[in-house]
Amino acid sequence: MSISKTVIVTGASSGIGLGLVKAFLDRGYNVVGNARSQSGLDDAAGQSSQAHRFLGVAGDIADPATSSRVIARAIEAFGAVDGLVNNAGFFLPKPFIEYSPQDLEALLDTNLKGLVYASQAAAAHMIRRRQGFIINISAAVALQPNIQVPAALPVLIKGGVNQMTRALALELSPHNIKVNAVAPGIIDTPMHDPAQRAFLDNLAPAGRVGTVAEIAEAVLYLAGADFTTGAVLPVDGGMSTGKW
Repeated sequence: MSISKTVIVTGASSGIGLGLVKAFLDRGYNVVGNARSQSGLDDAAGQSSQAHRFLGVAGDIADPATSSRVIARAIEAFGAVDGLVNNAGFFLPKPFIEYSPQDLEALLDTNLKGLVYASQAAAAHMIRRRQGFIINISAAVALQPNIQVPAALPVLIKGGVNQMTRALALELSPHNIKVNAVAPGIIDTPMHDPAQRAFLDNLAPAGRVGTVAEIAEAVLYLAGADFTTGAVLPVDGGMSTGKW
């Protein structure tokens, strides 16, 4: 049964983003997906029986013009935007001294600038409507760094996302807009080398990696949790509970 709400998902063509698109469509949302490649978005649409409620808008989310265009296309197609999931991003673990200037720029563009520009465009629309939600996809390693996974720059950026989530929740609360984050641990997506599976399974007390469906469940919970804002929800099999 349709609930006639519309959500934007960035990084929508693969991995967690693709799982979120399917989960929101199954829950009855209209979904506007953003990714760099239109062909990837077309493939995503083809994987759902609810493709008539999906709109793909290609473009680099690190470009503020892309965020404005995604919002405009969503309103044109579905009338309004009720939610934004800032999922676009990538994880780049390596020893700190090996990060190059190009690595830093790429991480800032995708993991930070895209989130800021998309959130600004969505929040301006939501403030006028006096309702909405923003959910940021963070990372468990930003809550509890792990010596087995050196990732100082992703921790720097995702840690900032966590704090921004709390600050923006306070700022937007008077406008009836919720802002939360989900902090995934190691999730079973194509980005991971299958040869490293045993190592990855042992990074969390649960003894396994998580599934995309488990991240989607957490995001859907926060999308509907009207009395929850400013939360950073770990979905990581205990990875962020502390040293173990």
